Amino acid sequence: MPTLHETILAALHGRLQPLAALVLRDEVLPERIPAAGLIILRDGQPGEPEVTLSPLRYHYQHRAELEVVVQAGTGRASAFDDLIAAVGTALETDRTLDGNCDWIEPEAPASVDLPIEGAAALKAAVITVALHYTTTGPLA
Repeated sequence: MPTLHETILAALHGRLQPLAALVLRDEVLPERIPAAGLIILRDGQPGEPEVTLSPLRYHYQHRAELEVVVQAGTGRASAFDDLIAAVGTALETDRTLDGNCDWIEPEAPASVDLPIEGAAALKAAVITVALHYTTTGPLA
């Protein structure tokens, strides 16, 4: 049986699958970026939990990251903005990830242009997603 950590990350990955962009989890950046864009979910770290006693519970604010990448000639900025908006909409449709998580909260992306020798530049951003959840133990 998977841990709650894994269940939540799998639910987040699944939430992004219907998007037009290719969605990967903890993969290296491929040589070619699909025309619709690319999203790589990085599992991140759960961090130090707040602990409550009676009953014993561990309250996490896990910080996962979404690497969002678009490579296109003209219209790259528009395609990038559309993909960021689609990610936002996908996350806002169910902030509990089917009841697996107490709340998810994405942070604003900081975008950057990455030049590629001999090819169109990449426009990329990292979106940190705070996953708030409670477990009965650090390995649960």
